Formats: sequence, C-alpha cells, structure tokens
Amino acid sequence: MTISEALVGLRTDSDGPGPVAVEERRLSHGGFGYVCRTASRGARATEPFVLLGGSSQDRFSWVRHEPALLGLGPVTTVDLPGYGDADFLPARYGIDFLADAVRGMLDDLGLERVNLLGACFGGAVGLRFAQRHPDRVRRLLLVGMTVAIPDDYADRVPHWTRLLDEGRTGELARDLVDRFMSPPGTGPVRRHAAVSRLLYRQFVERGPDRLRMDVEHNTRLMSHDWYVPAPVPPVPALVLTGEHDTLTPPHMGLQTARRLGGAWFTTVKEADHLVPVERSDELSDLIARFCADRSIRDLPYCNPARFVPAASSAN
Repeated sequence: MTISEALVGLRTDSDGPGPVAVEERRLSHGGFGYVCRTASRGARATEPFVLLGGSSQDRFSWVRHEPALLGLGPVTTVDLPGYGDADFLPARYGIDFLADAVRGMLDDLGLERVNLLGACFGGAVGLRFAQRHPDRVRRLLLVGMTVAIPDDYADRVPHWTRLLDEGRTGELARDLVDRFMSPPGTGPVRRHAAVSRLLYRQFVERGPDRLRMDVEHNTRLMSHDWYVPAPVPPVPALVLTGEHDTLTPPHMGLQTARRLGGAWFTTVKEADHLVPVERSDELSDLIARFCADRSIRDLPYCNPARFVPAASSAN
C-alpha cells in the first residue's frame, strides 16, 4: 500500500504563461518512505510526464527541463526509496521493488498512463516498470541506457566502495567524473569543463547519509539483474544518448532499442553520458517533440534518427 502526504505551492515561471503549481508528496512503499514532486501549469496536450533520473540525481535534477514540457502536461520526478531524500533502502531490495514503487506513485497521483523517461539507472527502473506494468505506459524514452552493466563499471565498484568506506571522497569524486564523462580527445562535448566541475562538486559535497546510500546503490547494482528479457509494451519508444558517451556508448543504446520490439534511436551531437546537463535545452525539445508525436527526423542537434526493428527481425 502507498501512503501519501501532500505539500502544495506555486512558483512564477518566466519561461511560460501563468504560474506553475508545484506539489510534493511523501509516499510509502513496502514500509520505506519516498518523495515525488509534480510541477504543472494546467496544460494537457499529452499524457503526464514521469522522469526517472540517474543514480546520483534527485527529484530536482530535471527542473531545467520543465519549462519545455509544462506546455504539454504535468511533470513528475521522484526520489525513490534508497535515493535522495527518501528512506535508506537495503540492497536486498532490487529494481523490481523500485519499479513497483513507481506504480504506487502513479496510483497515488491518479495517473493511468504516462510518458515515461528513464536516464541511466532510471532507465533500468523505467524499463522494468514498463515490463511489469505495461498498461501504464503511453510512450517510453530511455537516455544513456544499456541492457548490461559495462564490465569496466562493474570492475570499479569494489574500488569505489572502498574509497567511500575510507572517506576518500575527493579521490572517489574524481574517479567517478572520469568514468561518467568522456575523456579528452573523444570528441567535442558542450560545457564539458563546466559540467565536470559541477559533477565533481556534487560528489564531494554529498553528506554521510547520501554516501551511505551510494555504497548501498552499488551493492544493489551488483546483486540484482539490471535487465530481464521480458516483453515490453508495443508503445512508441525512443532510445538516445550522447554521440561521445563512453559509459553507455551508442552501440549499447542501439542494442537496447532492438530489445524493445521496435524503437527509434538517435544520438545527440556534442554530448556524452551527461547529455541531460550538457544539452538540456535540446534534450527537452527532443522529449517534447517525441511525446507530442512530432517528427524527430533531421534535427540540427541530433545525428539522423532511425527506427530500429526488434532483434528477431533486425539486420
């Protein structure tokens, strides 16, 4: 059962007409508390948006994308159990549990079907949600997603856990930034230096509770299936990443698209795995276009989009 408590406020948004209503709900799933945040302006041109961020993001990480989406519908972000301001979640609870927490959130908000976007770890949760609750998804978008945790990432997890245990946060932060962002010489990336500094600062400034969650998060990743080959609902789907992503490279995104029973695939120019920050305006435009059933072909900030058939019929 999901239990909720709502807090409602208003903000003035200079990027759109009229005030934006912001509601936060404190929820509970399986005895673990978590928090969702919904921004809305009254528009309902498509189904509501639900954005599931990556492992080091929280419900505020996608605020920069709201202005482009609020003209189409409300936008909900969430700190799932074990992340952000939610309760600590032991690693024995895996991605299935988190996907069902998303379902509980939708039930509490009264949302029947949504445009669901998942980025990186949020993509794993989002895809599992689509597999377990296919009737709740209208469109599915996956950013920086892969069907397998990269070997070099998995190999670094014990090292990162040791650094966290020893309190060597500066060394850990630098190693994480180097892993998540493309190295020099890979290709041009917008705002690479600025985003690198931002990411480093965010990692260094994480408090002890967040660091404890980070350790448990990595344990969770290594203890449960990242991807399961279960059916995916036959809904419009888009898989994308930065063209210079070295954490989940484009070929991994293409493989993911083939597992979806047919999906669009593209890469964003001059971006790596941090495309939601490096090219936030362009990604917001891409999300809005796809969810409004507008063409995503021949966009100046993307490499050519193409439809990828299911793996069984792919060339």
